[in-house]
Amino acid sequence: MNILSALTAHVGADGTPVTLADRADATVVRVAGTVAKAHAPGTDPGHLARRLETAARLPGILLPPLAPAPARLHDRLVTRWPYGTPVDPDDPGAAPWEATATLLARLHGTAPPPLPPMRGPAKAARAVARLRAALRTGSHDAARPVLAAWGTLPAWARDEAPMPGPPALCHGDLHLGQLVRHPGPDGPWRLIDVDDLGLGVPAWDLARPAAWYACGLLPPGAWTRFLAAYRAARGPAVPADGDPWPALEVPARALTVQTAALAITKALAAHRPLDEAERALVDACARMTAVPYTT
Repeated sequence: MNILSALTAHVGADGTPVTLADRADATVVRVAGTVAKAHAPGTDPGHLARRLETAARLPGILLPPLAPAPARLHDRLVTRWPYGTPVDPDDPGAAPWEATATLLARLHGTAPPPLPPMRGPAKAARAVARLRAALRTGSHDAARPVLAAWGTLPAWARDEAPMPGPPALCHGDLHLGQLVRHPGPDGPWRLIDVDDLGLGVPAWDLARPAAWYACGLLPPGAWTRFLAAYRAARGPAVPADGDPWPALEVPARALTVQTAALAITKALAAHRPLDEAERALVDACARMTAVPYTT
């Protein structure tokens, strides 16, 4: 029995199973109102247990798990969660930017629990490593500006040094796919996916929408609402007023490089050209090397 079949059996609920994800780093299955996730091979059981404990203690911010500790299945750690209604990817105008910002501000304002570092910089470094591995068997003209931009970032953003500043509780991989309404379909929004949850620079959680805005991929109005909602909820990642960019610039640059690196890696594997949005990310990386970041 493979991990997908075993995970479906592990859910223990009646209904037709639906595979939500089946990747090397995660397999996720839904049966009725229960979701089971097999985490990446090699996931630290102690770290995952502490992340589950944190989610259980913050049910108004994070979706709480159905069990207090992970189970082991086929040498993988497995967690179970209630199903929530995700953001509709076909209705970008309804994206819950204000709710997302408010949840982040509340998360960042929580007293830091005993967790490992959030894994945002580690994921960025892994994306660049994947690109370099792909370039050993192929080539792409967009890789040069992306790798050059990576080299301009400070060591902490490349996961080569500890993160600066007083640590805050961070999600570590914030995007709209990390939100669900629970109970669905009209319950309050909650953050999901605790794999990268930890202590670090809170601006990292704002970096993806900031990067999209800087690259022209997020409308100015959506960015303005997101930032205003975060400030209204007294989020600590940016100043209460004035220019937020000095706090956001390094994380936003790192997320731009990460996303561009993954895009090129996938394009090489599929033998396809970059699409318009992917090319915008690469163009932003090219601009980074000419304009030093704010310190």
